[in-house]
Amino acid sequence: MLQFLKQILNNAQYKRILDNIVSLFGLQGFSYILPLITFPYLTRILGPDKYGLIAFALAFIGYFQILTDYGFNLSATREVSIYRDDDEKISNIYSSVMVSKFLLMLLSLTIMTVVVFSFDKFRSDWLLYFFTFGLVLGNLLLPTWFFQGMEKMRYISILNILIGVIYTVAIFIFVRSPEDYLYVPLINSIGTIVIGFWSLGLVHRQFNVEFITPSMDDIKYQMKEGWHLFLSTLAISLYTTSNRFILGLFVSNTIVGYYSVAETIVRALQGLISPISQAIYPYFSKLQLENRSKAKIQLKKLLIFIGVFSFLISIVLLFCAPVIVQLLAGGEYSESIPLLQILVFVVFAVGVNNILGIQGLVAFGYKEKFSTIVIIAGVIHLLLLIGLIVLLGSWGAAIAVVITEVIICIMEYIVLRRLKIL
Repeated sequence: MLQFLKQILNNAQYKRILDNIVSLFGLQGFSYILPLITFPYLTRILGPDKYGLIAFALAFIGYFQILTDYGFNLSATREVSIYRDDDEKISNIYSSVMVSKFLLMLLSLTIMTVVVFSFDKFRSDWLLYFFTFGLVLGNLLLPTWFFQGMEKMRYISILNILIGVIYTVAIFIFVRSPEDYLYVPLINSIGTIVIGFWSLGLVHRQFNVEFITPSMDDIKYQMKEGWHLFLSTLAISLYTTSNRFILGLFVSNTIVGYYSVAETIVRALQGLISPISQAIYPYFSKLQLENRSKAKIQLKKLLIFIGVFSFLISIVLLFCAPVIVQLLAGGEYSESIPLLQILVFVVFAVGVNNILGIQGLVAFGYKEKFSTIVIIAGVIHLLLLIGLIVLLGSWGAAIAVVITEVIICIMEYIVLRRLKIL
């Protein structure tokens, strides 16, 4: 074991990956420590009704974040990782992606404005949605995809920690009663936007990246490269962020609040796996071009490790659900316990799905097949979700999520076997 660790530490490539994983775990650690402070506070201060309303707004605005991100978080990351030593090429990629995201943000703002003022459900809380939309601008300004592609995730760790600290301190200062619920999205948006502007300067100073006016061909190229990944991300949203949104169209804000507590806990635990995946993706993208056989062997090892790790998390969460809900959300959210016990298996399924889909299909150049799988799964989930919500309410939403994730696992595994990658 010691010899194995020495080999890793003496290998520059593995050492860089390990450094990125540690940086991302540091980010995730702060990302969970800070919400562990604000989450129990907000659930108790706001109550299920206002907490559910905020969760619904976040889910709605999540669609516009997806549209603005397009497929760049994967397609641009891959390009940056390949051309990281070419300053001129990197500047071109950076500029064309940022302009593309800005145009998509303007489109998003237009669509959101029309929807909000066209339907009573949205119009009555129009300020909430506009405050929450600030996250889209902040997300545009914070080029996570660039730092990830350069394999310099330490910068993202620091920036996100700063966002979290600003948000946490401000929440305790300004949110004192359910009537202060509008401060929650406003504080979140302002913090993200401020750090986003700071990150733009960081890109210029630390990486010698210059903004150049991209041509229409450059923008079209980036849009084309990200198209299949955008479709897959949109489809993925049908069984992630869409659950709260669609549930909110059928049930009260209070029920959405119960479901959101359970889903928030599960998504947080999924984050224990994501640092490994995010840090390794650029490595696999490059390795499969240089040594495909070695990449296949590494993929199998990673699949086993993540599979076992995520399964253990799911089992622990299953038995600890009552204590976790009571501790984090309070006695007012007891209806979240059975929902959490259903959703625990999402941690295992998503962990496996990420390795099979992102590290397997996308990193190996089969993004179209990955898109096809998640689009099919998204359509299946949408039908399951609506049907089961009508029959079982919030329980139906939780069951639909688990079924969909298992279906994706099976489809991705079959495709990878046929491609002889696994």
